[in-house]
Amino acid sequence: MSPFLTERIEINPAVMLGKPVIRGTRIPVELIIRKLSEGATEADLLDAYPRLTRADIQAALAYAAHSLAHETILLQTA
Repeated sequence: MSPFLTERIEINPAVMLGKPVIRGTRIPVELIIRKLSEGATEADLLDAYPRLTRADIQAALAYAAHSLAHETILLQTA
């Protein structure tokens, strides 16, 4: 993972059961991605979560892309 992501994204078993969150917060990456997919804008997220920054939102998107790029898919054949 890039230094940009590790600066912004934290995985700690003691925080949100180890889900990836924005470092120093309890805001899960999943929440940011979900809100954006539901039509929230960057401005909406920044208003709703005052501790969130534009760079945090970008890091959440980059983390999601990185996770999908390294995902292993198992296909069952008949």
